[in-house]
Amino acid sequence: MIRVEGLSVNYGAVRALRDVTFEAPTGQITAVLGANGAGKTTLLRTISGLVAPKAGSIFLDEKALVGVATENIARMGVAHVPEGRGVIEELTVEENLRLGAMASKVNLSEGLNEQYERFSALGERRKKLCSTLSGGERQMLAMSRALIAKPRVLLLDEPSLGLAPQITAQLMRVIRDLCENEHLTVILVEQNAKSALRIAHRAVVLHLGSAVASGDAAEVAANDDLRRYYLGVVVE
Repeated sequence: MIRVEGLSVNYGAVRALRDVTFEAPTGQITAVLGANGAGKTTLLRTISGLVAPKAGSIFLDEKALVGVATENIARMGVAHVPEGRGVIEELTVEENLRLGAMASKVNLSEGLNEQYERFSALGERRKKLCSTLSGGERQMLAMSRALIAKPRVLLLDEPSLGLAPQITAQLMRVIRDLCENEHLTVILVEQNAKSALRIAHRAVVLHLGSAVASGDAAEVAANDDLRRYYLGVVVE
């Protein structure tokens, strides 16, 4: 599992995270929710080693991650898919996937076939430049490039941002299936609280850098005050 204890992060005089503590159990989806500026992206960047915390600890099982280089955290099995679908447009779909597999020991042919089976649209466009892909296809590729290395933990930052509801639903099904079938641990940052809470097992709600709630996703989804004041969900 991923365990975060007392995590605080500063950007100069600005406190981005304040004493955040939670656990993301193995084989489960933990949704990290909150408004813009709540600290969600900073949390993922700190877990993956891109940001150094001011205080606190992060553990992968019992191995400390704070102070470990980003590339070594990746080798330990933590894959980070940042917001923005950062694929390399000048390369083809398959070349992007090959890059994702470079640092791993996976069988490349098997890995490629697995990703094309997971996202058939990528298989159909494997030789196409990424500059020709739709937004949904780019998000599929960004996820596949992380998954081809067979990570233990997947950090997803706003995977549904700007996507049509049908594509969002497809991505959420894939995330859920990865946990159920491959025992993958997922930390999912989402502003679309409804979509995230439908598939999550646990949820953490951030507000101005602090965790205002943490626990069972169904309980968070049923809490009218959390939905109204922190998640922007209209309570009927």
